[in-house]
Amino acid sequence: MSGFRFPSAFTILFLLIAIVAVLTWIVPAGLYDMAFNEALGRDAPVPGTFHAVEQSPQGWTDVLLAPIRGLYDPIEYTANAIDISLFVLVIGGFLMVVTRTGAIDAGIGGLLKALQGREILMIPILMTAFALGGTTYGMAEETLAFYTILIPVMIRAGYDSPTAVATILLGAGIGTMGSTFNAFATVIASNAAGTTIQDGLFLRVVILFASLAAGIAYVMRYASRVKADPSKSLVADNLEEHRAHFLKGGADAELPEFTRVRSIILSLFGLTFLIMLWGVIWQDWWMGEMTALFLGMSIVIWAVGKFSAETAMNEQEFADAFVDGARDLLGVALIIGVARGIVVVMDDGQITHTILNSLEGMLGGLSEISFINTMFGVNIVLSFLVPSSSGLAVLTMPILAPLSDFAGVSRDLTVTAYQSASGWVNLFNPTFAVVMGALAIGKVSYDKWLRFVFPLLVVLAIIVAVVLSIGALSTDSAAPEPAKTTAIDESGTSGN
Repeated sequence: MSGFRFPSAFTILFLLIAIVAVLTWIVPAGLYDMAFNEALGRDAPVPGTFHAVEQSPQGWTDVLLAPIRGLYDPIEYTANAIDISLFVLVIGGFLMVVTRTGAIDAGIGGLLKALQGREILMIPILMTAFALGGTTYGMAEETLAFYTILIPVMIRAGYDSPTAVATILLGAGIGTMGSTFNAFATVIASNAAGTTIQDGLFLRVVILFASLAAGIAYVMRYASRVKADPSKSLVADNLEEHRAHFLKGGADAELPEFTRVRSIILSLFGLTFLIMLWGVIWQDWWMGEMTALFLGMSIVIWAVGKFSAETAMNEQEFADAFVDGARDLLGVALIIGVARGIVVVMDDGQITHTILNSLEGMLGGLSEISFINTMFGVNIVLSFLVPSSSGLAVLTMPILAPLSDFAGVSRDLTVTAYQSASGWVNLFNPTFAVVMGALAIGKVSYDKWLRFVFPLLVVLAIIVAVVLSIGALSTDSAAPEPAKTTAIDESGTSGN
């Protein structure tokens, strides 16, 4: 078995699609009745209405169609995969246009010169910044724009591409795991559970800070080992290939001069991301608006570059640069659709609600600590099936939150268990397009990422379990306040 190679991300995802298709022949099909939930402003499952429906097994043609339909079939409460894929392609074009001006390489040179001997500080600074995006608005797909920027910086600093991937993916992911005011997770789940976002905030902040500290220490330790001994890198066998790919001219290539025009281009480059964050947080932008922003700024940067012979491109060179950049991220764009194919097969086979109903039965008759930690485990299982945090909240909270009343656990703790599980799983979930996209950009195989992140996952799970247990003990023998835990009535709406 010495010649065995772990399959590619595409193969792993196709195998998962096939496995889910087989399950649709075995797992009984079933559905909850859906009704409009006023607290959520959308349809949600009605507790106690689960019923069997006619089996809808998925065959080999459905398996082959799944990755294709995964690109264009709408999945409720999430962006369509084709929207995300187009966003990725346009980002690739935008980044290549900026790269061809030499502005990014010149900026990297200036940054490394300023941080000489202290490059390791980039990790805590950037992980904290991405965690802020994760905890406030569930930063996920937006991070795909940053990988091709940070990877060359980390490689030139003496680290490797997994260091850059971990900095972004774990930073934003841990932030989402410890969501505080995340409208796409905590707010939706709190509404569905009949509680408020302020309830349970302290415990979520504890999870955020403890987990982020653990994540930063873990990534810094790995980065220090790689810099001291490159053979310790996850991608040690491919370091030269990575340097050639990500640094274009090679690790020893002279960096371009930091001219006035390049400084203006870098300012526009940074402004683009600030505008994106402003649009997402305050203007309800999503994939279409963000894609248009990067396309428009590509044109602006090309026009500014014409003011210097060193950065100027004619129309044909600009078009070629944009297409070349999109081509570099084509594999990432395709893998997003393949990952969505798993959800397509599961929904068509009508087994999602069956799995939810069976897991619901596991929670009866448990003590407070056992209940909340089992709730954490149940949501881990469900997060593999529904990687969207908002989609998972709408699906599960109307069913699972009322069970906490019988266990003597406050519903806000159930919300914390849900969001922690969703965030934890999405640090490595192969059905989550952001994970597979990030690994594809960084040229890190999925098996290597699992080996790297597994010890940290154990630590993070322990942190969450301890905090949840303390929270459960604090409400021991105290029934939840009626105003905060109003039961969901038969219509599926809250009693408030």
